[in-house]
Amino acid sequence: MNIRDLREQVCIVSQEPTLFDCTILENICYGLDDPKPSYEKVVAAAKMANIHNFVLGLPEGYDTRVGEKGTQLSGGQKQRIAIARALIRDPPILLLDEATSALDTESEKIVQDALEVARQGRTCIVIAHRLSTIQDSDVIVMVQEGKATDKEPPHKLFEVFFVSASKYARVRAFFACKTPQNRYLILSSQREDSPPLMGLSSSWNADFSVG
Repeated sequence: MNIRDLREQVCIVSQEPTLFDCTILENICYGLDDPKPSYEKVVAAAKMANIHNFVLGLPEGYDTRVGEKGTQLSGGQKQRIAIARALIRDPPILLLDEATSALDTESEKIVQDALEVARQGRTCIVIAHRLSTIQDSDVIVMVQEGKATDKEPPHKLFEVFFVSASKYARVRAFFACKTPQNRYLILSSQREDSPPLMGLSSSWNADFSVG
């Protein structure tokens, strides 16, 4: 698989979603091969993203303009539109990069509910700093300096965190992967000198299995 084919399989929802100064409909459909999908397809994606009812409450509905960089919307609303934009593509792989870290508690709960729906039936890779985001996972792999050092179920890892917090004091991020079979893989990075995803592919343990 070449890099272009791989990119076509992945959609990303980042911490700071990019919205454009156009309508909600146009933002959800932005970048699609078919720039004018059916209204039903747009609504289906919006419902999965938990944004449809909010849009219906707007005077102009899906034709509401969001302003430059989505300035007319709250952080949670922008995030859910970004989720809808990802889901309308029905990607095999969904990458959530700190998708809720900048939100207040109420907005985070709404977006988390949307993400739970978004994860169904696809591989979902989650990058998060909050343990609460990954507490329902099956297995957690600790990665230190690019190497897998520990593999534990969540409750075991949490015990280690609370009993021996100093051991993992430098943890900067967690990576969670949920497959269509509802299996999770969580990675955490303790590297301070580079982005958390750096270095994993070259040093990953070949005998590690999620199943």
